[in-house]
Amino acid sequence: MTAGNKLFALVDCNNFYVSCERVFQPCLRNRPVVVLSNNDGCIIARSNEVKRLGIGMGEPYFKRKPFLQRQGVQVFSCNFGLYGDLSHRVMSVLQEEEPEVEIYSIDEAFIRLSGMDNQQAAHRCRALRRRVGQWVGIPVSVGIAPTRTLAKLAASIAKKNPECGGVFNFVLSPSPDEILSSIPVQDLWGVGRRYKETLNQHGISTALDLKNSDSERMRGLLGLPGQRIVMELRGNPCISINESGANSKSVVSSRTFRHPVTTLDEVKQAVSTFVSLAARKIRSQGMTATNVHVFLSTGSFTSEQKPSFSGSRMVPLQQESSATPTLIKAAFKAVSELYRPGCGYKKAGVMLTGLNSAGIRQQNLFFRAEEEQFNPLMDAVDRINDKWGRDMLRYGCTGLRREWSSRRLMKSPDYTTDWAELPVVKA
Repeated sequence: MTAGNKLFALVDCNNFYVSCERVFQPCLRNRPVVVLSNNDGCIIARSNEVKRLGIGMGEPYFKRKPFLQRQGVQVFSCNFGLYGDLSHRVMSVLQEEEPEVEIYSIDEAFIRLSGMDNQQAAHRCRALRRRVGQWVGIPVSVGIAPTRTLAKLAASIAKKNPECGGVFNFVLSPSPDEILSSIPVQDLWGVGRRYKETLNQHGISTALDLKNSDSERMRGLLGLPGQRIVMELRGNPCISINESGANSKSVVSSRTFRHPVTTLDEVKQAVSTFVSLAARKIRSQGMTATNVHVFLSTGSFTSEQKPSFSGSRMVPLQQESSATPTLIKAAFKAVSELYRPGCGYKKAGVMLTGLNSAGIRQQNLFFRAEEEQFNPLMDAVDRINDKWGRDMLRYGCTGLRREWSSRRLMKSPDYTTDWAELPVVKA
């Protein structure tokens, strides 16, 4: 490949949640570490040392707790505030160094490398990797290839093979097809379990099989997304971040409660808290919502004294909105229809759907929009919370004590987002 052709690089943070914990506790490097989900339920992040012990992703913590203790594994409750802040710092470094950065997830970003040949691209990515490590303390792996699908594959190879030094250029590989022949088709970006069975039934089990298949036939089996994967494996870029699902049409905020919630007041506290989180997210994306969905559940297992219940309601808005007060009002309407006295609710959640750009809005002739009225207030609340902490300003209906909130008994301090928990350095 000559200079002038475009290459893609995927920057992937290694074991991101574990790496975030290690930034402020360097003594944990090269030691086994896991991070748990909300309520300390399941294992959601593992260090390489834990992976070698045979601990699987998503395993219930209570089942593995004795084994983890015997192996001396350090266990942390999730600290999403810290992880989000460190993710922002990693992405900021990338955006300062490169003009075309596409943030794909909390720990991944694509970079378009224009005007570089393969050697220059590899050199540039090694420099980026060092810069992120020095400035933020998060180790990253980088995969380089002519398409995003191959770059994802290359980043996975860089992460799993220490001899790559954290960077793998797929184009420079002496035998690309040999690599593809060793990759199970379900490990490809965009395939997974969804397409695996269909492909296996038609004799396609590896990435190389898929690359060499008839693209029109794949379109018939898997639709346009399947055909695009074939083209990407052949080195023809045709998948964008938007098409990969990064910009979804819905936002969900939900939690499992620390203990069963029985009162209407507590249910409203939880639901309005979830609405606040979801509303902030769509405002940060420049979006508005058309519908508010609320769901409540007592869980699958309830005592004989408590009835079971699981249900959801959707409330369409008269006018698309991202204003938290408007969305809370709609969510409370759904709660009033869902709530059953006497039930012990274990989980609740809110989903905002019908997301559209805030700059393109269909007006309602018969309803005066509240959006303009709330815009200055929402902007002020968001800026204050961004600067001083997520809950520095919050709505009274979200409660003060929040006894229902998730249990996180082993959470690390909010080192970078709370003045009271700044790290202390002793010299």
